[in-house]
Amino acid sequence: MLRIDKHTYFLKIAELVALRSTCPRRAVGCVIVNGYGHILATGYNGVPKNYPHCIDTPCGGENFDSSTALNKCMATHAEQNALLQCSSIMTIDIIYCTTSPCITCAKLIANTSCKTVIYSNIYKDNSGIKMLNKLNINTIHYKI
Repeated sequence: MLRIDKHTYFLKIAELVALRSTCPRRAVGCVIVNGYGHILATGYNGVPKNYPHCIDTPCGGENFDSSTALNKCMATHAEQNALLQCSSIMTIDIIYCTTSPCITCAKLIANTSCKTVIYSNIYKDNSGIKMLNKLNINTIHYKI
């Protein structure tokens, strides 16, 4: 039996988490891990709690291309939801995400102890990755 490497393992978990997404235009999953390789939190993109899910009642943002008209989309990003679930943002070592972070998520990540962001797909707007790199937070495009 072949044992998968840890980056593939956590990115596959992020893919599974993404299956809970309630956004019809893009499903994204995120896994936050500490320095010991323990999962601190997970998150997927979807509307705020108590708001109608877009897969049931479209919010209006679903007809726009990814990375556009974000003000029309009611979804909270996967990274944002995972950070909200994380009880200690100053113990974050690596964030795994199915898509590279947008600039807003990158700003939030930058205010944690995260050292590395590993993602399997590239977001259209790469300003988040540029910002993280400028702040010496490693970013790795890891295809699985």
